[in-house]
Amino acid sequence: MPLEAYLAVSAALFTLGIVCIVSRRNILYVLMGIEMILNASSINFAAFNRFNGDGLAGRMFVVFVIILAAAEAAVALAIVLNVFHLFKSIKPSEVDLLRE
Repeated sequence: MPLEAYLAVSAALFTLGIVCIVSRRNILYVLMGIEMILNASSINFAAFNRFNGDGLAGRMFVVFVIILAAAEAAVALAIVLNVFHLFKSIKPSEVDLLRE
């Protein structure tokens, strides 16, 4: 596959991630959008690594992004569970304790 195919898939994932974040109807959608953006960056790192010399730098960045995404998912899901416990909703617009 050419580099442009990888970049097109990455751009599509990035765009879907941004749409998920901007629509923000649900906190879980926002988390999925962040995961899609991180996966898009991983695809870019892997693709440029493959077509630019096949060294270890791109692979190390991909592993770092995967570890970062796993840590982000664990912390974010803990926050979502706490928000659901406090507000009985996971919609970002209904979480307004600091507005009062």
